[in-house]
Order: sequence, then structure tokens, then C-alpha cells
Amino acid sequence: MADILKRNKALSVNPLKASQPIGGSLATLGFNRAMPMLHGSQGCTAFAKVFFVRHFREPIPLQSTAMDQGSSVMGADENVVEGILTIAEKSRPSLITILTTGLAETQGADVHRNVREFREANPEFADVAVVAVNTPDFTGSVETGFAATLTEIIRALVLDAKEAGTYPGKRKRQVNVLVNYMLTPGDLEALRDIFEQFQLRPVFVPDISDSLDGCLTDEDFSPVTIGGTPLSEMATLGDALATVVIGPSLSKAAELLAEKTGVPTYAIDHLYGLKANDALMCALTEISGHPVPERIERQRSQLQDAMLDTHFMLGQLRIAIAADADLLNAFVDQVQEMGAEVVAAVTSCNVPLLSRIPVASIKIGDLEDMELIGKANKAQLVIGNSHAVDTAERLGTPILRAGFPLYDIIGGYQKTWIGYRGSRQTLFDLANLVINYSHEEIPVYRSIYGQKPASEITENYSNNRQSCH
Repeated sequence: MADILKRNKALSVNPLKASQPIGGSLATLGFNRAMPMLHGSQGCTAFAKVFFVRHFREPIPLQSTAMDQGSSVMGADENVVEGILTIAEKSRPSLITILTTGLAETQGADVHRNVREFREANPEFADVAVVAVNTPDFTGSVETGFAATLTEIIRALVLDAKEAGTYPGKRKRQVNVLVNYMLTPGDLEALRDIFEQFQLRPVFVPDISDSLDGCLTDEDFSPVTIGGTPLSEMATLGDALATVVIGPSLSKAAELLAEKTGVPTYAIDHLYGLKANDALMCALTEISGHPVPERIERQRSQLQDAMLDTHFMLGQLRIAIAADADLLNAFVDQVQEMGAEVVAAVTSCNVPLLSRIPVASIKIGDLEDMELIGKANKAQLVIGNSHAVDTAERLGTPILRAGFPLYDIIGGYQKTWIGYRGSRQTLFDLANLVINYSHEEIPVYRSIYGQKPASEITENYSNNRQSCH
């Protein structure tokens, strides 16, 4: 059990976390024809949009209620109702999420009441789903904001089994897949392929592989998301064979879905490394009734071979990791599987998962904390997002860029980390980083003679011979 070290300073230096509204927006962007609206100042939304555009390098639909000094003091209920109405009239989206910011939460906004007021005043927009979520950015992280938003979307859009007329197993091949924030579009594409090899039809909730995968479309411009999970699929979740939940952060969303539908749930922490992917294959074998396909068996053997090839570089390697809890847990498991030692583990906020991550201690803090702990424990490699690059340079170590945001590399959002193939590539990436950096080698010996001119060495040699005679 890890020892949780709480914050002991009054400010963040080189912050690690991204805010809850960003996580809520990311979850919303995984649904088709969706629009997230942040209830706060224009600066809050602009900051979030910069994060997304730099990471995905795509236009991102994002709106703001544009709270100013007056509405911050006197109340901003009209901003919310008018904002929903404007989006509904101009864009006619399928889904609008109202995500609070720190300003709105401090002001005391009740966005759930605002949604009810909009419904009463505008019955003509009954076909537009509107979901309000409390996501203050002074607490939590992108992980908790994503999970909270997904939970509220399920609460609003998934009917109870009796009311919807659904029952588990009605759709013989469908499997609901609740995916957390750490799965990239590339991960979801690979995961879809794995499910289909077991002759299953996965319904990802949400599905950013269809909306944020960098695909050119025929449309010149769209004010809402193109692609993602259609809202019509939400009505079918109760007919699935099973629900697979990836990530402990989605435990509340999974419990709510199981309560509403009665569909059996298979919980998996992550899909990094051999053991984790074996757990997924066992679950899919049980759900589908089919054995593991030969193609996947071969990929498993390839991962085992990669583990043999890279254990010389990764065994006993001292690693510092900075990430939100789900991703931190995934990387800890994968590098410890290779015999590496996690000497610095830093995360953004305290969640129940931290207590069972198998490291000595976890610091709830920022990238400065990781730098200090990593330096004290002689870290040899860093795993973190693009904000940790400067930290790694000061530590004199290589860095494996992972997480959110990744703004200093092209295609980072599309990289595949999961499955046997993704885990294999991660080992290769780690090993290549290590062999290109030297550490703890025997220092080069330089002779005292090699530091003097040849004429001086010859003269000293002649004098020494004369003195001997």
C-alpha cells in the first residue's frame, strides 16, 4: 500500500494537472454532434481551447457563458439559459453539456436549475439533450472531470431497463465499453479491432476515435463534433451482453450503468503490459464464448520477446512518473513488470486508487515535486506530458512523453499504448531512450601524459634517463 504524501506548500510550481472542465469537455467531444459549454469567463474557455488545439491539432467546438464582473456578483443564470438557447437555435446539436468553472462555483451557480428553466421555457428543443455537471477547476483534475461528466450523461440519457424495455443479451454481440480519459484515438481503434476479432461489436462511451482522430471530412466547417458515439446508441446499452469498464476512475459511472440496465460489468484497471492485457483477453473469451484468436496469441508472443530484448535496459532502471491516477497506475504496473523501480510518483489529486498502487509513496503535487524527488532518488528516466520536458532536461534524463497535453510532438494524440502491440512498442520506446543516454558508466581515465605537448613528454623522458645514469 502506497504512502500518500499530501501537499505541503501554498502554490503550484510548474503545475501537473489539467482542470476538471477540460476533462468534462473531452468526454463531451466523444459524442456525435455535441457541444460543451463552460460556465465561466471567456478566459477559462479560451485556455481550455488552447490545450485541445495544441494537443489534437484540430478545430475544437467549445462555447462559453462569458461571465463578466457584473454577472459574477449579481448572478449569471441568464447567461446559462441564453447560452443554451443560442447553441440550440444556431447549431441544433444532439448534446450540450454545461460545465462549471471555479468562478461559477464560487459565485454559487446552480446549473441544474438553469437547465430545468430552459426546458420549461423552450419545449421546442426537447430533442436536444442538455446535461449539467459540476466541475470546479479548483479541485479534481482532467480525470475526475471526465468521469463526472460521463456519469451525468449516463444518468440523463440511459433509461432504466423496465422503462426502456431493454434486457441484457438482447443484442447478441454488443458490448458496452466505458473508456477513461487516458485512452487515445489510436488506443480506441486498436481496442475496437481486438473486440471484433472476438466477433463482438463494441459501443465505446465516449468514442473520441471517431471525433478527434484527425480525419478530413467533406464538410468545410461544423459548429459541433463530427463523429463520436451517437446518442441513439445510449438507448441500446441495456441490451448488451456485458459492459467492460477501463479505468478505476469510471467506477461510479459503471455502477450507475449497471444499476440502470442490469448488464454484467467487467472492470479492468488499464491495458498496459502483459498481465493487464491477459485479463482483457480472459474477459472477452468469457463474454464471447470464443477462444483467443491466433493473431492475438502471436502478438502476445511478440510482446514476450520484446520483454526479453529490453530487460537489459529496463531492469533496475530508476523511473520518475508524473500523471493522473489511472495513467500513473498503468505505467507503474508496466515498468515494474520489467523490473524497473519507480523512485518518484507524483499525481494531481487524491483518489481512492492511489492507496493500492504498488509503490512506496505517492506525492500529490506538481512537476517541481517530481523534480525534487527524482533528483534526490537519482531518477534515470521521466514519464510525463509535454510540461515535464524542461523538468527532465534539468534532471539530465530522457523523457517518455505520455498523457495530456502533448503539444511539442506531432501525432502524440494518435499513439497506441494499449494491447500487446502497444505495450510492445512502449517497451521499445523506453529502451531506445535509455540506450541513447549514458548513466553510471565508469568515468573515462585520462593519462597525465595525454594532457601535455609531445615535446614536453620527450624532454621529461630524456631527463629521466639521464638522471638514472
